[in-house]
Amino acid sequence: MSIHIYVGNLNYRMSEDSLRKLFEQYGEVVSAKIIKDRMTGRSRGFGFVEMSDSEEANEAIRSLDGKEVEGRNLRVNRAKSQ
Repeated sequence: MSIHIYVGNLNYRMSEDSLRKLFEQYGEVVSAKIIKDRMTGRSRGFGFVEMSDSEEANEAIRSLDGKEVEGRNLRVNRAKSQ
């Protein structure tokens, strides 16, 4: 079962590839998506990462929550299910 992770306070210029690489340091990333404004196509400053392993996901959350990346302190936690 894959783990969905919310990543907030992203730099607006961060790419999905950069987000993926940031999390790949901790394990296998299934997907990385930055949410964009429908009208402008610009980043809304948050996204989601899906990781395949629970232990790796937990380590990524512990390590990256509050960490400064591209001048912004990230907020990282498990995504709330709908």
